[in-house]
Amino acid sequence: MAWARNENTEEYELIYADPPWNYNFSKTKNREIENHYETMDIEEIKDMDIPAEENCVLYMWTTAPKLKEAIEVIEEWGFEYKTCAIWNKKKLGMGYWFRGQHEILLVATRGDISPPKSEDRRSSIFEIERGKHSKKPDAFRKYIEKAHPNLSKIELFAREGFEGWNLHGNEKSKAKQRRLSQNV
Repeated sequence: MAWARNENTEEYELIYADPPWNYNFSKTKNREIENHYETMDIEEIKDMDIPAEENCVLYMWTTAPKLKEAIEVIEEWGFEYKTCAIWNKKKLGMGYWFRGQHEILLVATRGDISPPKSEDRRSSIFEIERGKHSKKPDAFRKYIEKAHPNLSKIELFAREGFEGWNLHGNEKSKAKQRRLSQNV
């Protein structure tokens, strides 16, 4: 899947992304990520021509095994890493070194973007039980909206729409892709 840019493509001040990282180390077919959604390798993700304004904040999901690659993507997209938040899923998952119980939400900026107002900042740890595979809790989007109420927003690799957000999905169906690419 590629981001199709043209001269009419809008650019955004805030990008929320959950890249479909390719995990090529599963030894059992029933544990493969591809059973849940189509994935992209690191070069495909890095090569995306993302719709970022000159001044933009990026909130991007990753996992511990993909942390190094996620930082590479941030830099390739022209952003500078700032900080992160942790989603404690409250339940053990799979793993090879540790049984993963968290995901990481990286924050990066480019240009002149201010951090949230002090009264809008919260703990960097979100403790929310996981739900459907790969679905991120709405609490993160709500925090981002509160922290950056006036920025134009897009969610990359979206699977569902939310009011006030433009979307670009990662689905195979072209009809569904057209629906996701519309302003919700």
